[in-house]
Amino acid sequence: MSDALVLERDGHVAVATLNRPEKLNALSGALSADLLEMSRELNADDEVWAVVITGAGRGFCSGVDLGGRRPSEAAPPSHGERMDELGWVGRQALGISGIAKPTVAAVNGVAAGAGMSLALACDLRTGDGRTRFRTVFAERNLSPDSGMSYFLTRIVGYARAADLIFTSRDIGAEESYRLGLLDRLAEGEGALDEALRLAATIASLPPLAIRSAKRVLQHNVDVALEEALRYETAGLGYARRAPNDQAESIASFRERRPPRFTGT
Repeated sequence: MSDALVLERDGHVAVATLNRPEKLNALSGALSADLLEMSRELNADDEVWAVVITGAGRGFCSGVDLGGRRPSEAAPPSHGERMDELGWVGRQALGISGIAKPTVAAVNGVAAGAGMSLALACDLRTGDGRTRFRTVFAERNLSPDSGMSYFLTRIVGYARAADLIFTSRDIGAEESYRLGLLDRLAEGEGALDEALRLAATIASLPPLAIRSAKRVLQHNVDVALEEALRYETAGLGYARRAPNDQAESIASFRERRPPRFTGT
């Protein structure tokens, strides 16, 4: 992993910080590769039960770094790259949304274009007075990519997504919270602190039950009720594969004490 992404752990919470503050954490090839590597690493780490993603300095992520090398200056693409249907921004969207543990984006400043998509790919988002979203794509003579059309419509609905994409206007913190782009709106500059509190709450619960819940929620967004009910039943079975946590949930309730879950 390069210096463009800093990954730290605090108990069962992992904190990933996009670390290009001089570029408002714009996405470079190295940073995008780091995010994919991080996704794989966190999925394989049973000690991580929740993930926070934020940006260093005064921005979350300003989108793709347009000041990097031009295509003519880069190495010619391989045959595999020429046949790639998703592109690096598509693979990034799959990687972040595919993190099996709950993810919280602490949007501590601007989140624009593919940077906005990165925040939307997380399960939850916190913000503060500095938070600002902007879809950007139309301004660059582009239609949405990086998962924007998928995540945004599911979070705010079709008409509101169309408004934000067709106008490419700024969305400040209060409106972002009202629309549902933010799930928590902190005072001052508290986006990261609020995200850490939220992640710690999630990480205090049985990890297999939470992972199963995330899997069920993601699957059931696009299915009919009968299939959703079947998937819920399957999810119960996965959660019960941690018998010690199941026993602890009952014991702590009966003994009126805080539970101590282990993921086993």
